[in-house]
Amino acid sequence: MDSFMYLGVLVVLFLLWIKVKGLDYVLVHQRWIFVCLFLLPLSVVFDVYYYLRAWIIFKMCSAPKLHDQRVRDIQRQVREWRKEGAKTHMCTGRPGWLTVSLRVAKYKKTNKNIMINMMDILDVDIKRQVLRVEPLANMGQVTALLNSIGWTLPVVPELDDLTVGGLVMGTGIESSSHIYGLFQHICVAFELVLADGSLVRCTEEENSDLFHAVPWSCGTLGFLVAAEIKIVPAKPWVKLCYEPVRGLENVCQRFTEASQDKDNTFVEGLQYSLDSAVIMTGTMTDHAEPDKINRIGLHFKPWFFKHVEGYLKDDRSGVEYIPLRHYYHRHTRSIFWEMQDIIPFGNNPVFRWLLGWMVPPKISLLKLTQGETIRRLYEQHHVVQDMLVPMKHLQTALTRFHQDIQVYPLWLCPFMLLPSRGMVHPKAQQKEELYVDIGAYGEPRVKHFEAKASTRQLEKFVRDVHGFQMLYADVYMDREEFWEMFDGTLYHKLREQLGCEDAFPEVYNKICKSARH
Repeated sequence: MDSFMYLGVLVVLFLLWIKVKGLDYVLVHQRWIFVCLFLLPLSVVFDVYYYLRAWIIFKMCSAPKLHDQRVRDIQRQVREWRKEGAKTHMCTGRPGWLTVSLRVAKYKKTNKNIMINMMDILDVDIKRQVLRVEPLANMGQVTALLNSIGWTLPVVPELDDLTVGGLVMGTGIESSSHIYGLFQHICVAFELVLADGSLVRCTEEENSDLFHAVPWSCGTLGFLVAAEIKIVPAKPWVKLCYEPVRGLENVCQRFTEASQDKDNTFVEGLQYSLDSAVIMTGTMTDHAEPDKINRIGLHFKPWFFKHVEGYLKDDRSGVEYIPLRHYYHRHTRSIFWEMQDIIPFGNNPVFRWLLGWMVPPKISLLKLTQGETIRRLYEQHHVVQDMLVPMKHLQTALTRFHQDIQVYPLWLCPFMLLPSRGMVHPKAQQKEELYVDIGAYGEPRVKHFEAKASTRQLEKFVRDVHGFQMLYADVYMDREEFWEMFDGTLYHKLREQLGCEDAFPEVYNKICKSARH
């Protein structure tokens, strides 16, 4: 009884302290308190609920039966919108805070919200080697199921909460993309409800224009209701080789060589300063050397980027065997390296052993509780950007990132950009080209950093080398600059043909800050 009294007194004192200091002050300067006491436990509840739900639905085989009913409900909502006079644009009714993107989706308050409750795996066709899945199924859910039956996606974007719909309508990438391309390139079919309420299936052969135009369109051509994605056989282990490299020219040369070598199933680089990085190459394997096994996904293990940094500090190469699913989600627990700003002591062994099993907090809950103050601070003093540039410009790009923002670590992920008639393709449209995703996540160290001006400088550089900016992040380009970066030829043609102008906002108006403010 005394324990409960002491706990009650502590809670009262804590609430009084919040009242005196103000909630904004606590959320900004001591955010870890709120995250540890509230968001971590709540995140566990979310994860358990969605895991059990997905398992039960898949085991009962109820998802395919309910899917057609859900599609008809979406069609009904669209047709009702038309009957009511189509007065505003439509958008999905999913709350903006549930998305992984850091953008605030203000358009959801003014647009017609179409409710889409579709988060299930519909079918795994081993014979065709295809997975059919609803748009809100996420990567954690998909990999857990596929790996358990000996299969995997060729490209598995890192974070558990990334949804298939977001990866199709936006984009996705992983360390296998130097072989398979972006997430869109492993998709073989999309099913959409269009602006007139009709249901259409598109593939490379059927409704080919729409198939090429959907990726990067951010839900502005129709509502995705299902996708078919290639699957490949999986092996239980990843043999991962760590190679520290010093000197910018050496880093770029070695990273390019590793990316061009198709014997490497996985290639990734973590750049810790302008002239130092660790380059990792991996292959899937059936067997592991027992003394070199590292189950990095266990809650008490060091954050992966810190583990990798140890090879650089010790100036030594190394080889480890990592369980496949642990490898896929190696950056999930630390949200790459963003957790060090949210819980500064999160990588401490004591914290990892006691509370590491609850990490990370759901990104959606972090967004929901960040408040306007934190959002403004993050916008002005924090960078979250992925810039996709041709590999031949890697050295120039890294130098430019260092001059403009100086954020470390940087994530380097190579990918093969395949020919396409859609918004994103190599400059030589009929020829594939090796690109690299440079991911910058963290607080800039340059004194002259200013969010809009500095990002616009990077955007201009990326346009000049015929690169692309991922659209989940803040985009400061004006309309002319945006359509200089992206090829809108097919996109605008289809928007006119399918009656999208009155039904959906143009992608620029939906995602770019210049259009939203």
